[in-house]
Amino acid sequence: MFPETIETDRLRLEARSPETVDLDECYRICSSDPDIDEVTEHLAWDPHETKKETLEFLKRGRERFEEGEAASYVIRPREGEDGAGELAGFGGFHVDWEKRTALLGTWLRKRFWGRGYSGERAAALVEVAFDDLDLEVVAVSHHPDNENSRRAIERYVDRLGGRREGLLRNHMTFPDGTVHDEVRYTITQAEWREATA
Repeated sequence: MFPETIETDRLRLEARSPETVDLDECYRICSSDPDIDEVTEHLAWDPHETKKETLEFLKRGRERFEEGEAASYVIRPREGEDGAGELAGFGGFHVDWEKRTALLGTWLRKRFWGRGYSGERAAALVEVAFDDLDLEVVAVSHHPDNENSRRAIERYVDRLGGRREGLLRNHMTFPDGTVHDEVRYTITQAEWREATA
């Protein structure tokens, strides 16, 4: 149902699984990569404590992909980019088929921040959601204190025809059990088609 591989001008996205991602590399990055605490500060997951946790993360990606619940990808810069072929992060979307909505999510290692990769990945996934899956809405959200995500999301949501919906109070639960607000944005298929025509 979802494409196994997506290529953009500068990125290659491959379906997240133990077959496409080296377990040792992924564990090192998700547990102790430089700045991993800063990367995960406003995300709903903590750095991995065991290699088993990383393996479960990779297996869960494949299971949800095959069940049509979520399209999750490892993100790697393509040839010609600084860090070509390296694991830059992960991104994808969960699908709520009843609401005909995809919910985008991503995280990137800090050394890959500021390159516009989040927007490039988002544009490709929005195209899949609307052209391949004929969904009606793509949504994305961030923690109110996550300024980097806010800037990136506002840029690509505006470019793709969407808008900021507002603040959802007590909507995001972190692994430590704390509940947080989140800021939500949406793009409709009609808005996207008009903006990208």
